[in-house]
Amino acid sequence: MIAGVGTDIVGVVRFEHAVTRTPGVLPRVFTEAERVTRSGAPRRPRSLAARFAAKEAAAKALGVPRGWGWHDTEVVAGPNGRPLLRVTGSLGRAAEQQGVTAWHVSLTHDADLAAAIVVAEVS
Repeated sequence: MIAGVGTDIVGVVRFEHAVTRTPGVLPRVFTEAERVTRSGAPRRPRSLAARFAAKEAAAKALGVPRGWGWHDTEVVAGPNGRPLLRVTGSLGRAAEQQGVTAWHVSLTHDADLAAAIVVAEVS
């Protein structure tokens, strides 16, 4: 059963300008694991924008719990390369309270847009 669905879309050019103007935003929003690829190379802005959208979408899926922070949601690559969500903090507590047993995430980017859909599942 689905506990919640969240979606978000980000303008890649606007996102890139924001992180160029304020480089300190990257560590505030993304963990080290999110900022680099599995090979250790820095992620491109469009890839980071999609991860930003996933963080927003995950929070929306559970109604943006009180106290939610950017690091409550981490988007990492699974063993097969597919994106996975790790949730902690207030989002993790809200997920536990709502009985969430699995997260599903889809990321996409094309031209000037990046988007994500997140589904919170309960057994």
